[in-house]
Amino acid sequence: MEIEALINKQIADNTVLLFMKGTPQFPQCGFSARTVEAMVQVGEPFAYVNILENPEIRATLPKIANWPTFPQLWVKGELIGGCDIVMEMAQKGELASLIKEAVAK
Repeated sequence: MEIEALINKQIADNTVLLFMKGTPQFPQCGFSARTVEAMVQVGEPFAYVNILENPEIRATLPKIANWPTFPQLWVKGELIGGCDIVMEMAQKGELASLIKEAVAK
């Protein structure tokens, strides 16, 4: 499968998807670790893609998303942002409501 098609399928198939370095159990960078921590506090399940296991996704996703860094949180096919945006939303209580609403539908 072409890498762009794979990425688009991953985004389409998962209501809440985190492209990150490592796994939620073993994040491989501080930004991914902080983002996972915020996601876990929401209390809803989320899918993830370890970009370190697929260099093609790591190279291609920033072009598709027009977002240069990782992690990247996607909700209902829309890029929410990276660590700073996720942390800010979590502090304001916006992350939980966004994810809970998305998962409920």
